[in-house]
Amino acid sequence: MAAGKEIRGKIKSVENTKKITKAMEMVAASKMRKAQERMFASRPYSDRIRNIASHLAEANPDYVHPFLVKNEEAPAIGVVVVTTDKGLCGGLNTNILRSVTNQLREIEGKGKEVDVVSIGNKGLGYMNRIGAKVVAQAVQLGDTPHLDALIGPVKVLLDAYQEGRIGSIYICYTQFINTMKQEPKIEQLLPLTAERMQKDKGHHSWDYVYEPDAKTVIDELLVRYVEALIYQAVAENIASEQSARMVAMKSASDNAGNVISELRLVYNKTRQAAITKELSEIVAGAAAV
Repeated sequence: MAAGKEIRGKIKSVENTKKITKAMEMVAASKMRKAQERMFASRPYSDRIRNIASHLAEANPDYVHPFLVKNEEAPAIGVVVVTTDKGLCGGLNTNILRSVTNQLREIEGKGKEVDVVSIGNKGLGYMNRIGAKVVAQAVQLGDTPHLDALIGPVKVLLDAYQEGRIGSIYICYTQFINTMKQEPKIEQLLPLTAERMQKDKGHHSWDYVYEPDAKTVIDELLVRYVEALIYQAVAENIASEQSARMVAMKSASDNAGNVISELRLVYNKTRQAAITKELSEIVAGAAAV
Protein backbone atom coordinates (compact mmCIF):
# COMPACT_ATOMS: atom_id res chain seq x y z
CA MET A 1 0.00 0.00 0.00
CA ALA A 2 2.93 2.33 -0.73
CA ALA A 3 0.85 4.07 -3.41
CA GLY A 4 -2.07 4.46 -0.99
CA LYS A 5 0.21 6.03 1.63
CA GLU A 6 1.55 8.49 -0.93
CA ILE A 7 -1.98 9.49 -1.97
CA ARG A 8 -2.99 9.98 1.69
CA GLY A 9 -0.02 12.31 2.08
CA LYS A 10 -1.12 14.34 -0.95
CA ILE A 11 -4.66 14.57 0.40
CA LYS A 12 -3.37 15.82 3.75
CA SER A 13 -1.16 18.38 2.02
CA VAL A 14 -4.01 19.74 -0.12
CA GLU A 15 -6.30 19.87 2.93
CA ASN A 16 -3.72 22.03 4.74
CA THR A 17 -3.47 24.30 1.71
CA LYS A 18 -7.25 24.61 1.61
CA LYS A 19 -7.30 25.70 5.26
CA ILE A 20 -4.79 28.44 4.48
CA THR A 21 -6.63 29.73 1.40
CA LYS A 22 -9.95 29.67 3.28
CA ALA A 23 -8.45 31.70 6.12
CA MET A 24 -6.95 34.19 3.63
CA GLU A 25 -10.34 34.49 1.93
CA MET A 26 -12.01 35.39 5.22
CA VAL A 27 -9.30 37.92 6.11
CA ALA A 28 -9.55 39.54 2.67
CA ALA A 29 -13.35 39.73 2.98
CA SER A 30 -13.00 41.51 6.32
CA LYS A 31 -10.41 43.97 5.00
CA MET A 32 -12.35 44.49 1.77
CA ARG A 33 -15.33 45.98 3.59
CA LYS A 34 -13.20 48.56 5.38
CA ALA A 35 -11.27 49.36 2.21
CA GLN A 36 -14.49 49.87 0.25
CA GLU A 37 -15.92 52.16 2.92
CA ARG A 38 -12.75 54.26 2.88
CA MET A 39 -12.75 54.39 -0.91
CA PHE A 40 -16.45 55.30 -1.24
CA ALA A 41 -16.08 57.98 1.46
CA SER A 42 -13.27 59.72 -0.43
CA ARG A 43 -14.87 59.53 -3.90
CA PRO A 44 -17.23 62.54 -3.57
CA TYR A 45 -14.38 64.81 -2.43
CA SER A 46 -12.10 63.52 -5.20
CA ASP A 47 -14.74 63.95 -7.90
CA ARG A 48 -15.68 67.44 -6.72
CA ILE A 49 -12.15 68.78 -6.52
CA ARG A 50 -11.43 67.24 -9.94
CA ASN A 51 -14.40 69.11 -11.39
CA ILE A 52 -13.39 72.39 -9.77
CA ALA A 53 -9.82 72.03 -11.03
CA SER A 54 -11.10 71.26 -14.54
CA HIS A 55 -13.31 74.36 -14.44
CA LEU A 56 -10.33 76.33 -13.22
CA ALA A 57 -8.37 75.20 -16.29
CA GLU A 58 -10.99 76.97 -18.44
CA ALA A 59 -10.93 80.21 -16.46
CA ASN A 60 -8.59 83.09 -17.17
CA PRO A 61 -7.25 84.31 -13.84
CA ASP A 62 -4.57 86.94 -13.52
CA TYR A 63 -2.27 84.30 -12.06
CA VAL A 64 -1.48 81.11 -14.01
CA HIS A 65 -0.15 78.24 -11.93
CA PRO A 66 2.59 76.04 -13.50
CA PHE A 67 0.22 73.04 -13.24
CA LEU A 68 -2.04 74.80 -15.77
CA VAL A 69 0.73 75.37 -18.31
CA LYS A 70 1.45 72.82 -21.02
CA ASN A 71 5.10 72.06 -21.68
CA GLU A 72 5.19 69.87 -24.75
CA GLU A 73 8.89 70.55 -25.35
CA ALA A 74 9.98 68.88 -22.10
CA PRO A 75 12.29 65.88 -22.63
CA ALA A 76 10.54 63.53 -20.17
CA ILE A 77 7.14 62.27 -19.05
CA GLY A 78 6.29 61.28 -15.46
CA VAL A 79 4.32 58.14 -14.61
CA VAL A 80 2.98 57.19 -11.16
CA VAL A 81 2.39 53.42 -10.98
CA VAL A 82 0.13 52.18 -8.16
CA THR A 83 0.25 48.44 -7.41
CA THR A 84 0.00 46.19 -4.37
CA ASP A 85 2.71 45.28 -1.87
CA LYS A 86 1.62 41.64 -1.74
CA GLY A 87 0.60 39.05 -4.30
CA LEU A 88 -2.07 36.33 -4.34
CA CYS A 89 -4.67 38.71 -5.80
CA GLY A 90 -5.30 37.14 -9.19
CA GLY A 91 -4.42 39.13 -12.29
CA LEU A 92 -4.79 42.54 -10.62
CA ASN A 93 -1.14 43.59 -10.88
CA THR A 94 -0.62 41.85 -14.20
CA ASN A 95 -3.42 43.83 -15.84
CA ILE A 96 -2.29 47.26 -14.66
CA LEU A 97 1.38 46.55 -15.40
CA ARG A 98 0.45 45.42 -18.92
CA SER A 99 -1.33 48.75 -19.46
CA VAL A 100 1.65 50.63 -18.00
CA THR A 101 4.04 48.77 -20.32
CA ASN A 102 1.98 49.80 -23.34
CA GLN A 103 1.96 53.40 -22.09
CA LEU A 104 5.74 53.38 -21.63
CA ARG A 105 6.26 52.04 -25.15
CA GLU A 106 4.00 54.75 -26.54
CA ILE A 107 5.88 57.47 -24.67
CA GLU A 108 9.29 56.12 -25.68
CA GLY A 109 8.06 55.87 -29.27
CA LYS A 110 7.66 59.65 -29.22
CA GLY A 111 11.31 60.03 -28.22
CA LYS A 112 10.58 60.98 -24.60
CA GLU A 113 12.22 59.68 -21.46
CA VAL A 114 10.08 58.24 -18.66
CA ASP A 115 10.48 59.02 -14.95
CA VAL A 116 8.58 56.50 -12.82
CA VAL A 117 7.31 56.80 -9.26
CA SER A 118 6.34 53.37 -7.96
CA ILE A 119 3.78 52.93 -5.19
CA GLY A 120 3.75 49.28 -4.12
CA ASN A 121 6.33 46.48 -4.09
CA LYS A 122 5.00 44.64 -7.12
CA GLY A 123 5.23 47.64 -9.39
CA LEU A 124 8.68 48.55 -8.06
CA GLY A 125 10.02 45.06 -8.73
CA TYR A 126 8.59 45.03 -12.25
CA MET A 127 9.94 48.47 -13.13
CA ASN A 128 13.40 47.47 -11.94
CA ARG A 129 13.26 44.29 -14.02
CA ILE A 130 12.40 46.11 -17.26
CA GLY A 131 15.04 48.76 -16.60
CA ALA A 132 12.70 51.74 -16.12
CA LYS A 133 14.03 54.89 -14.47
CA VAL A 134 12.51 54.83 -10.97
CA VAL A 135 13.05 58.25 -9.37
CA ALA A 136 11.06 57.61 -6.15
CA GLN A 137 9.11 54.86 -4.43
CA ALA A 138 6.65 54.18 -1.62
CA VAL A 139 6.22 50.63 -0.35
CA GLN A 140 4.75 48.82 2.66
CA LEU A 141 1.82 51.23 2.94
CA GLY A 142 -0.33 48.73 4.83
CA ASP A 143 -4.09 48.47 4.63
CA THR A 144 -4.68 52.14 5.43
CA PRO A 145 -3.02 54.67 3.08
CA HIS A 146 -1.51 57.76 4.69
CA LEU A 147 -1.18 60.88 2.59
CA ASP A 148 2.13 61.85 4.18
CA ALA A 149 3.74 58.67 2.86
CA LEU A 150 2.39 59.27 -0.67
CA ILE A 151 3.05 62.94 -1.27
CA GLY A 152 6.83 62.74 -0.68
CA PRO A 153 7.68 60.41 -3.61
CA VAL A 154 5.19 62.09 -6.00
CA LYS A 155 6.60 65.55 -5.15
CA VAL A 156 9.74 64.55 -7.06
CA LEU A 157 7.68 64.54 -10.26
CA LEU A 158 5.73 67.67 -9.30
CA ASP A 159 8.95 69.63 -8.74
CA ALA A 160 10.36 68.39 -12.04
CA TYR A 161 7.14 69.44 -13.78
CA GLN A 162 7.31 72.97 -12.35
CA GLU A 163 10.96 73.20 -13.45
CA GLY A 164 9.99 72.24 -17.00
CA ARG A 165 11.91 68.95 -17.09
CA ILE A 166 8.67 66.91 -17.32
CA GLY A 167 5.93 67.70 -19.81
CA SER A 168 3.06 65.74 -18.25
CA ILE A 169 2.33 63.31 -15.42
CA TYR A 170 0.12 60.22 -15.63
CA ILE A 171 -1.22 58.12 -12.77
CA CYS A 172 -1.88 54.41 -13.32
CA TYR A 173 -3.99 52.38 -10.89
CA THR A 174 -6.77 49.79 -10.69
CA GLN A 175 -10.25 51.28 -10.41
CA PHE A 176 -12.78 49.47 -8.23
CA ILE A 177 -16.02 48.73 -10.12
CA ASN A 178 -17.51 46.03 -7.92
CA THR A 179 -16.37 42.99 -5.98
CA MET A 180 -16.04 40.88 -9.13
CA LYS A 181 -14.71 43.55 -11.47
CA GLN A 182 -11.71 45.88 -11.30
CA GLU A 183 -10.35 47.80 -14.27
CA PRO A 184 -6.85 49.19 -14.90
CA LYS A 185 -6.98 52.95 -15.47
CA ILE A 186 -4.48 55.50 -16.72
CA GLU A 187 -5.38 59.17 -16.42
CA GLN A 188 -3.50 62.41 -16.84
CA LEU A 189 -2.70 64.12 -13.58
CA LEU A 190 -0.88 67.15 -15.03
CA PRO A 191 -1.25 69.44 -16.88
CA LEU A 192 -4.86 70.13 -15.97
CA THR A 193 -7.27 69.89 -18.87
CA ALA A 194 -10.97 70.62 -19.18
CA GLU A 195 -11.66 67.78 -21.63
CA ARG A 196 -13.62 65.69 -19.11
CA MET A 197 -15.92 68.66 -18.51
CA GLN A 198 -16.85 69.31 -22.16
CA LYS A 199 -20.21 67.50 -21.88
CA ASP A 200 -21.26 69.67 -18.93
CA LYS A 201 -19.74 72.84 -20.27
CA GLY A 202 -22.57 73.97 -22.54
CA HIS A 203 -22.04 77.37 -24.15
CA HIS A 204 -20.72 79.26 -21.16
CA SER A 205 -17.22 79.74 -19.77
CA TRP A 206 -16.10 79.61 -16.17
CA ASP A 207 -14.86 82.55 -14.17
CA TYR A 208 -14.15 83.04 -10.47
CA VAL A 209 -13.74 85.77 -7.92
CA TYR A 210 -10.70 85.00 -5.78
CA GLU A 211 -10.38 85.87 -2.11
CA PRO A 212 -7.85 86.87 -0.82
CA ASP A 213 -6.08 86.66 -4.22
CA ALA A 214 -5.78 84.30 -7.19
CA LYS A 215 -2.27 83.04 -6.36
CA THR A 216 -3.11 81.99 -2.78
CA VAL A 217 -6.36 80.27 -3.75
CA ILE A 218 -5.05 78.50 -6.86
CA ASP A 219 -1.83 77.31 -5.21
CA GLU A 220 -3.74 75.79 -2.30
CA LEU A 221 -6.46 74.31 -4.50
CA LEU A 222 -4.10 72.60 -6.93
CA VAL A 223 -2.06 71.09 -4.11
CA ARG A 224 -5.29 69.64 -2.68
CA TYR A 225 -6.23 68.47 -6.18
CA VAL A 226 -3.04 66.46 -6.59
CA GLU A 227 -3.26 65.05 -3.07
CA ALA A 228 -6.90 64.03 -3.54
CA LEU A 229 -6.29 62.21 -6.82
CA ILE A 230 -3.26 60.34 -5.51
CA TYR A 231 -5.03 59.31 -2.31
CA GLN A 232 -8.13 58.24 -4.25
CA ALA A 233 -6.03 56.17 -6.66
CA VAL A 234 -4.35 54.33 -3.78
CA ALA A 235 -7.69 53.83 -1.98
CA GLU A 236 -9.25 52.43 -5.16
CA ASN A 237 -6.27 50.12 -5.63
CA ILE A 238 -6.45 48.79 -2.05
CA ALA A 239 -10.18 48.09 -2.37
CA SER A 240 -9.53 46.33 -5.68
CA GLU A 241 -6.69 44.34 -4.11
CA GLN A 242 -8.80 42.98 -1.25
CA SER A 243 -11.70 42.14 -3.59
CA ALA A 244 -9.41 40.38 -6.06
CA ARG A 245 -7.65 38.48 -3.25
CA MET A 246 -10.95 37.32 -1.76
CA VAL A 247 -12.13 36.03 -5.16
CA ALA A 248 -8.76 34.41 -5.89
CA MET A 249 -8.62 32.65 -2.52
CA LYS A 250 -12.21 31.44 -2.88
CA SER A 251 -11.32 30.01 -6.28
CA ALA A 252 -8.22 28.39 -4.78
CA SER A 253 -10.29 26.84 -1.96
CA ASP A 254 -12.82 25.48 -4.45
CA ASN A 255 -10.06 24.04 -6.62
CA ALA A 256 -8.44 22.45 -3.57
CA GLY A 257 -11.77 20.80 -2.73
CA ASN A 258 -11.99 19.40 -6.26
CA VAL A 259 -8.43 18.06 -6.05
CA ILE A 260 -9.20 16.41 -2.70
CA SER A 261 -12.28 14.70 -4.17
CA GLU A 262 -10.26 13.41 -7.12
CA LEU A 263 -7.45 12.16 -4.88
CA ARG A 264 -9.92 10.38 -2.59
CA LEU A 265 -11.48 8.68 -5.61
CA VAL A 266 -8.05 7.55 -6.79
CA TYR A 267 -7.19 6.39 -3.26
CA ASN A 268 -10.39 4.35 -2.99
CA LYS A 269 -9.76 2.76 -6.38
CA THR A 270 -6.19 1.92 -5.43
CA ARG A 271 -7.30 0.49 -2.09
CA GLN A 272 -10.05 -1.56 -3.73
CA ALA A 273 -7.60 -2.90 -6.32
CA ALA A 274 -5.18 -3.94 -3.56
CA ILE A 275 -7.93 -5.71 -1.62
CA THR A 276 -9.12 -7.51 -4.77
CA LYS A 277 -5.59 -8.59 -5.53
CA GLU A 278 -5.12 -10.02 -2.01
CA LEU A 279 -8.41 -11.91 -2.21
CA SER A 280 -7.44 -13.35 -5.58
CA GLU A 281 -4.11 -14.53 -4.18
CA ILE A 282 -5.84 -16.15 -1.18
CA VAL A 283 -8.36 -17.92 -3.41
CA ALA A 284 -5.63 -19.07 -5.80
CA GLY A 285 -3.54 -20.39 -2.88
CA ALA A 286 -6.52 -22.27 -1.41
CA ALA A 287 -7.30 -23.82 -4.77
CA ALA A 288 -3.70 -24.94 -5.20
CA VAL A 289 -3.77 -26.70 -1.83
